[in-house]
Amino acid sequence: MLSPRSPQAKQRGEMRGPENPLLLFLAVAALAAGEASAAAATTLTASPAKLSPSDREIKIRWSGLPAPDGLDYVAIYSPPSSRDRDFIGYLFLNGSESWRDGSGELSLPRLPTLRGPYQFRLFRWPANEYSYHHIDHDHNPLPHGKHRVAVSNEVSVGDPARPQQVHLAFADGVDEMRVLFVCGDAGKRVVRYGLQKEDEKEWKEVGTDVSTYELKHMCDWPANSTVAWRDPGFVFDGLMEGLEPGRRYFYKVGSDTGGWSETYSFISRDSEANETIAFLFGDMGTYIPYNTYIRTQAESLSTVKWILRDIEALGDKPAFISHIGDISYARGYSWVWDHFFSQIEPIAANTPYHVCIGNHEYDWPLQPWKPWWATYGKDGGGECGIPYSVKFRMPGNSILPTGNGGPDTRNLYYSFDSGVVHFVYMSTETNFGQGSEQYNFIKADLEKVNRTRTPFVVFQGHRPMYTSSNEVRDTGMRQQMLQHLEPLLVAHNVTLALWGHVHRYERFCPIKNFQCLNTSSSFQYPGAPVHLVIGMGGQDWQPIWQPRPDHTDVPIFPQPEGSMYRGGEFGYTRLVATREKLTVTYVGNHDGQVHDMVEIFSGLVSSNNGVAEAVDGTKLSTGVSAKRKISPLYLEIGGSVVFALLLGFGFGFLVRRKKEAAQWTPVRNEES
Repeated sequence: MLSPRSPQAKQRGEMRGPENPLLLFLAVAALAAGEASAAAATTLTASPAKLSPSDREIKIRWSGLPAPDGLDYVAIYSPPSSRDRDFIGYLFLNGSESWRDGSGELSLPRLPTLRGPYQFRLFRWPANEYSYHHIDHDHNPLPHGKHRVAVSNEVSVGDPARPQQVHLAFADGVDEMRVLFVCGDAGKRVVRYGLQKEDEKEWKEVGTDVSTYELKHMCDWPANSTVAWRDPGFVFDGLMEGLEPGRRYFYKVGSDTGGWSETYSFISRDSEANETIAFLFGDMGTYIPYNTYIRTQAESLSTVKWILRDIEALGDKPAFISHIGDISYARGYSWVWDHFFSQIEPIAANTPYHVCIGNHEYDWPLQPWKPWWATYGKDGGGECGIPYSVKFRMPGNSILPTGNGGPDTRNLYYSFDSGVVHFVYMSTETNFGQGSEQYNFIKADLEKVNRTRTPFVVFQGHRPMYTSSNEVRDTGMRQQMLQHLEPLLVAHNVTLALWGHVHRYERFCPIKNFQCLNTSSSFQYPGAPVHLVIGMGGQDWQPIWQPRPDHTDVPIFPQPEGSMYRGGEFGYTRLVATREKLTVTYVGNHDGQVHDMVEIFSGLVSSNNGVAEAVDGTKLSTGVSAKRKISPLYLEIGGSVVFALLLGFGFGFLVRRKKEAAQWTPVRNEES
């Protein structure tokens, strides 16, 4: 240890600043005077002061800033009572072309209502003051909220009393539809709905349940800190009942005193429908239009955009959305959830939006259930499943206590029928071993599926059972899934198993115990599910593909035999099923086009009276025979079309593989 009088210590003292108290006082006073002078000369305004429904952006303008620096920034606050250090985000002034002149303008797209106004504050950030002890998710220095120069007026975005973040979900009854939304107070709100948009007098009205959660319910940092916490508002839950099957209903939510939402619509569920349409993905996340404490997912905007395109093209055909874990990536920063629900509202207010829990909703070392093979890090940001459990309500009633007095963790596992497909959701984050409540639910659920009514079964969870990603830390979990769950999926003829977590697309062959039963992209169900990894919804951090000993120097490791297609592009999947065939296509975000496809035939056909019949004629790719009455002319035309499609598909496949190999850049591993 250095002596206080040593030359080295003196040198360090000189580097820290003047040792004379008078000199130190004068230096601080001069700095304060300089900041006061700059503050007096600098103006900061934000407009409009109150955003109307048609206003799509906020303009932030400043002028009179002396000696501007590239690290000067505007910080964003809501509510305005927040301390300088408790901003929700920031923008550097150098985003404006004229910033070097001491004046400029920045634009923000419309921000979500956070139950209070926004305010903006301009700060200096001297380069010698940024520190790697205060960093964001990407290990970049964060502003410290010192040297404030100017404060803007307040900006009001929407009315906190009016419903926001509207989203639908199937309920337990086939003639029901659930709607959830957020308001700034717990006053009475209702749901009104009916078949005729222009005749609201004939609409039914139902009440709502209301719930919320508090800072004390968050289980750890940062979720329970003043930096990350914001009032989440109150979540209202209304159940529309007595719906006629397959009809378009119109609805709105709110109250006469607090205000109403706009009018939305949806297609009610039809248990006798002979077609099923769904849009499925995992790991989408949220776009945030400013810098904040965590990395956010700009690609999620494209995913929502293309799905909205597809939904609008359906017209009056029903569909639903499936988001299998890692929902908003809030990581404990509560306003990210507000951004997420505002982002999905254009699709989720008109189409049921279904979720299952992922590591970024649930995981934390203090969670009550943790077997030896669990891989809980701090991915949940101290939320421990509470926002996820309150903001969504899925069918069923699966519950796990949080252990800290907060609301129970919900929406863990459930199932429902949609047309000709039975869908099952599981939680990979909680106990699924033999004898557990979840295992018993899955087993009993699969045993009672009516394969005449729903010839296809789709199973979904977050962490994958099969993947060629180098996800080493999940090896123990995958072994448990193969031991406990795969026998159930095979024994009960599950058609398709969908997983997220790995932020890429990968299609496996129909597989059991790592053995392929078919390597085609079009076949009759051979006795084991096709596994798809569909975690390409928006998150960009990704482990590299699993290395192979004989190709350790190749950036794209060769695919194992069971992996039929791997894609590095963001996107989603579309599922379309009839009684005869289930088709899944992988749609890429850069062009909205199909990049991969698999067709699975049920072995059933629909007769004229709508009853499913067994097929025992036409040969499919498995060699299983089936019989259909098709004229020779149709056979000739159909054969030509199929040959052309296969030729084009094969050529496109080779081109895409070549392009992927040329463009791949390994991305570092996200998981802790």
